[in-house]
Amino acid sequence: MPYPSGQYFKNLSVEMTKLSVNINKIATIRNARGGETPSVTEAAVKIQEYGGQGITIHPRPDERHITRKDVYDLKPLVTTEFNIEGNPHRSFIDMVLDVKPEQVTLVPDADDAITSNAGWDTKKHLGFLTEIIAEFKNAGIRTSIFLDPNPELVEYAAKTGTDRIELYTEAYAKNYTSNKELAIKPYYDTALTAVDFGLGLNAGHDLSLDNLKYFADNIPNLLEVSIGHALISEALYMGLENTVQAYLKRLAKW
Repeated sequence: MPYPSGQYFKNLSVEMTKLSVNINKIATIRNARGGETPSVTEAAVKIQEYGGQGITIHPRPDERHITRKDVYDLKPLVTTEFNIEGNPHRSFIDMVLDVKPEQVTLVPDADDAITSNAGWDTKKHLGFLTEIIAEFKNAGIRTSIFLDPNPELVEYAAKTGTDRIELYTEAYAKNYTSNKELAIKPYYDTALTAVDFGLGLNAGHDLSLDNLKYFADNIPNLLEVSIGHALISEALYMGLENTVQAYLKRLAKW
């Protein structure tokens, strides 16, 4: 295997990788029928009781899942870490500044995108991101930039003043079963570059019980993973508490 030993990663990582559960899919099911069942707020409370170390939401302008009301309803109930993801339109920025979550993750998804499908070109959007990140950081909100696995883009991410980057892991998940070492290599290289630039590292998108452990064991300084679709889907078969616990076991090290 072309990566350093586990001890090397242990020396780099000062924290266990945290599990932040994205509850968008709970809201999707609720909205399909109307009403308040299943409850987004109850799900968030239960996930934290079951050991989840954060709650992630990704409100979109059309409120197809998480609504603006959900954002405000969740704020007093999230006692772990509240992470709000989204494309930084002015209305999104103002809402985040008002709610003041622990973390905001900037994602360049189009309004009509079914799900996030690309990271930022931090070189092209350097000025734009720098201005927005300054607003959030002045309000005491930790910032993260959604990024494709590309070491060159990490340098420009660092120039924005962001605290962290979140690696977009769809390509890893897609290629994991055919060649996991090849699938993880660009993420490993990007993670090392993030360490060099002093950036914290998050990851998310299509991580699952099948592919999470290998990723977490081989990516240095991985502080947090945000997992929604797979976790909520697996919970249909295993139950929410069992599923959260299973993910935490995948993240446990040494």
